[in-house]
Order: sequence, then C-alpha cells, then structure tokens
Amino acid sequence: MATDYDAPRKTEEELKEDSIEELKARRNEAGATSVDEDETEAAEGFELPGADLSSEELSVRVLPRQSDEFTCGSCFLVHHRSQLAEQRGDALICSECAE
Repeated sequence: MATDYDAPRKTEEELKEDSIEELKARRNEAGATSVDEDETEAAEGFELPGADLSSEELSVRVLPRQSDEFTCGSCFLVHHRSQLAEQRGDALICSECAE
C-alpha cells in the first residue's frame, strides 16, 4: 500500500474514532437505516444468457488479413506471423494449437 508522507498525521482523537468498536458501531447503525431494494427493479437492467438479441444491431469495423498475419488451420483465428509454430501440409498452425 502506498504511503503519502506529506499527508497530515492523525491525532489521538482521530485514532480513537477509527477503533474497531467504533467501526462496528457505525456498521450496525448503517445497517439499521438501509433501504429495502425491490429485486425486480434491480434485475431489469441485466441481460440474461440466451436472451433474444435479434433486434440489436452491432457495428464493427472489420479489417482484411494483413500481409504479416496468417489464419491458423486448427483454431481458424488470425494471428501475427510471430506466432507461427509449424506448417502441416498447406495449413499454418499457431503456437497455441501446436502445444
């Protein structure tokens, strides 16, 4: 944890306020005043897996494969030439698939 040596030091009174008993008392007070949240309202903003997203539209700029890239014959992902591990026949294989 970083220490700010220029920050003013705490006085004895401030240290007492941060005591464990004081913090526990504050936590209990805060728990008593909490507001009940409606679970239905909270869940409305979440997208569930398998939800129908057919009406949604995505716009992504797709670049063609560059001259220093290749498509792996095993995972079919485009990789940089530095990740080329081997060539099996006509297929180029990336270092992840060659393991």
